[in-house]
Amino acid sequence: MKVMVISMITKLKDIVTVCLIGAILFGFFAWCIIKPSDEISESERRPLASFPELNADTLISGEFMSKFEEYTTDQFPIRDTLRTIKALSVYYLFQQADNNDIYFKDSYASKLEFPVNEDSLASAAQKFKFICDKYLNGTDASIYFSLVPDKNYFMAAVSGYPSIDYDEFVNSFRQQTAFMEYIDIMELLTLSDYYKTDTHWRQECIVDVALKLADAMGTTLPDDYKQNTLDVPFYGVYYGQAALPIPGETLHYLSSDILDSCIVYDFETESYMPMYDLEKAHGQDAYEIFLSGSKSLITIENPNSTTEKELIIFRDSFGSSIAPLLAAGYAKTTIVDIRYISSNMLDNWIEFDDQDVLFLYSTIVLNNSITFK
Repeated sequence: MKVMVISMITKLKDIVTVCLIGAILFGFFAWCIIKPSDEISESERRPLASFPELNADTLISGEFMSKFEEYTTDQFPIRDTLRTIKALSVYYLFQQADNNDIYFKDSYASKLEFPVNEDSLASAAQKFKFICDKYLNGTDASIYFSLVPDKNYFMAAVSGYPSIDYDEFVNSFRQQTAFMEYIDIMELLTLSDYYKTDTHWRQECIVDVALKLADAMGTTLPDDYKQNTLDVPFYGVYYGQAALPIPGETLHYLSSDILDSCIVYDFETESYMPMYDLEKAHGQDAYEIFLSGSKSLITIENPNSTTEKELIIFRDSFGSSIAPLLAAGYAKTTIVDIRYISSNMLDNWIEFDDQDVLFLYSTIVLNNSITFK
């Protein structure tokens, strides 16, 4: 009799276990079906996969199943919560040094950038030479370039992570761009000049960098700025990629009477825009308050300039926050991002003459210059 009772209890436990597992699986399956598809991941700042097209061709080719797997992964319920649990387990339970190539040092997050892509450097140098040969030869333009180190410059090697040789990186690129005058700003920068959760530098920390660039180009800049603070916390790109509960940061931006009087024109929308678009503070990336983020072509006119000099900046996103500071020293500043505008068509909008021309790029972008057009 006792044996029969134990057997019945065991069977009951097995039935309950199977039912619970079945209910969980069925519940998630039903949730997946009922749940509306999300278009973007706010934390990862990327579009999510949508339900793939279903027809005979996509079924036979295997395209449907491949894209369906991506779709189910992207649209799984409580996906962000599960990503956080996984990241916490990786860092704290299994004591792994990085997760999705994101690692931390002294509360600063960075993503591994390794090794040096020599082909990418050569391609970037060739692109810059093409621009100089096509538009600047025969003009009185003064041509400069400067490199912005990514945070791995300060974090990777000292933390035991693989790191590119930055001295070799700079020397290699300088040799390939001997037609431009190099301005070294790396010596002015420290890790604290960057956001903890983002790739970018902090505008309030790079006034000295702007002054050095301007001085090298024979221009003077004011250094009296008012520091303003966003009323919302800033979460950088690594916040979403790391999937950890990292505290937000404070984002500052600098203003002055000169900057307030500048006139900023966006060629994409053919309209004027603010130097600092504070509405972007509530979007996916608050860093986009600086010149409205990714823009192909912008001009800044400074009606209070004490000089007639003009500046053209070829830049990536690091240029968004330093360009306003440099614009204070010029009558007109043209800001170009050749990731979004073809290098072959620049003379449709820009009259190249006797400007100062600055190529200002981060080591990250130069090591991935396939984005240049």
